[in-house]
Amino acid sequence: MDGVEQPTARVLIISSNPTWGGSEELWFAAATSLAGSGHCVTAMKPNMDDPHRLAELHRLGVKALDGNGLPFLPSALVNRAAGYAPLVGAVARGARVRHALRATRPDFTLLSQGGNFDGGLELSKLLRSGGRYGILCQQAGEFYWPVDRSLPHLRAGFQTARFVAFVSEHNWRLTEEQLGIALPQGVVVRNPFKVPWDTVSPWPAEGPLRLACVARLNPPEKGQDMLLRVLARPKWRSRELQVSFFGEGEYRRGLEAMASYLQIESVRFCGYSNDVPSIWNDHHALVLPSRCEGLPLAIVEAMLSARVPIVTPVAGAPEVIQDGIDGFLASSPTEDGLDDALERAWSARANWRDMGTRAAENIRKKVPPHPEEELVSMILANCRRKP
Repeated sequence: MDGVEQPTARVLIISSNPTWGGSEELWFAAATSLAGSGHCVTAMKPNMDDPHRLAELHRLGVKALDGNGLPFLPSALVNRAAGYAPLVGAVARGARVRHALRATRPDFTLLSQGGNFDGGLELSKLLRSGGRYGILCQQAGEFYWPVDRSLPHLRAGFQTARFVAFVSEHNWRLTEEQLGIALPQGVVVRNPFKVPWDTVSPWPAEGPLRLACVARLNPPEKGQDMLLRVLARPKWRSRELQVSFFGEGEYRRGLEAMASYLQIESVRFCGYSNDVPSIWNDHHALVLPSRCEGLPLAIVEAMLSARVPIVTPVAGAPEVIQDGIDGFLASSPTEDGLDDALERAWSARANWRDMGTRAAENIRKKVPPHPEEELVSMILANCRRKP
């Protein structure tokens, strides 16, 4: 930008994630911030169907496009066809990206991915367009690798990006290893959160210790099955401990059936809650048994609320938690590792309130109050605009 005041920017944001979840919060906050500042913003996402977020986008003048379907056919018709022929879905996604690029002529495009490679098809279209773009990666995992046939365009797409934003150092390093290239334009950004910055939640009422497991109900990644197996062990059955699962997902009935089969009476499934502060008003600590992550919002929000996180050591968790000081890190994302972390936390339960106070202080040194503004600044700094 060379220190010269720039005109209104045209920004296109493309999310490759088919669900609404924590991974959508950063691009959504950036879109609303940009639009609120007078920039022209278009957002495209598969299943653009969340009524509250859509209402906010429309209120600010953001044009919302459904990433399903084809520009000249109804989304419902193409979605039905894609269920029988996945190639139809891929063709539709590519056509949507090309149409959006032609229609908006963006000064900059942001590709937001739920993982680190799920937007590969969209990335290939951005690369061919020749325009400026950046990539946002919300998660990476050791068991999610790009297949060989995708490597050439993924490498080229990542290398050409003006910036590649990750939510943890771990995800940045892992992505470089999986692609076999350095990403010097990489940067770590944080996700916006849904708890107050200036205050912390009051300590819950006395009674049984109450842990909240706040995560999408997706055991392959979030590991709720590991937690249930640990809670089924005799020592945990005999202790005054309650665990509340907050979240929704396509595995809910299976997890409820597993808890019933294991005859665990100390758990309850509470569904999704948008009122995050109310969760921490009633729970003493977070338990998160993830196998794969970025930097979970649940960890940040629990610590900001002065609650102790008891979590597996995946992705960004060790970057913000000091084991035994402001939280507890398992030795590994396994049942025995989780059991040991829970045991150490149980033994130190009289100190949880003080540890939570330290957690609240420490996380505020690592997460800014408005993380989306860092992403907005990077987008605007990389726009190709005429003064």
